[in-house]
Amino acid sequence: MKNLILALLAVFGIAFASSAQKYGYIDSEFILNNIPEYKEAKDRLDKLAERWTKEIEERYEVIKQKKENFLREEDLLPAEEKAKRQEEIERLELEAMEMQKLRFGVNGDYFQKRQELIKPIQDKIYEAMQTVASKRNYSFIFDKANQSNLVFADSKFDISDEVLKEMGYSPK
Repeated sequence: MKNLILALLAVFGIAFASSAQKYGYIDSEFILNNIPEYKEAKDRLDKLAERWTKEIEERYEVIKQKKENFLREEDLLPAEEKAKRQEEIERLELEAMEMQKLRFGVNGDYFQKRQELIKPIQDKIYEAMQTVASKRNYSFIFDKANQSNLVFADSKFDISDEVLKEMGYSPK
């Protein structure tokens, strides 16, 4: 009997404690789009990516031309010249792949530049979100942006505007 009473108290205690928790959510995409520094940083990053992509595409175009020329002339070339041209094409392909990895790989230039330009802004959002959550005694804050598992959220629990205000911006 004692164990039953303790179990019931525990269940009701947990139910009571969980009902006291407050939840909220933000839309980080909405917040980012209302921060001018983010737009500038994203534009810079996009321009770099576009330039690097163009450089890589140009290299692949040169390789394509060299392959086409080689295939047209292959039957007329001596074995030594064939081997030399094949090695050159393979070297150029390797260089192009290395450049692609250097620019867009896991720790490539794009990732590092993104860390440099965008991460400080994301950190400021996180700090502002923590401040708002602390002031309003939220236990959990979810992010509905970026393929979140948040299926439904009532807009009255959206604190995105408050986070922007905490950061010194007015929502648009």
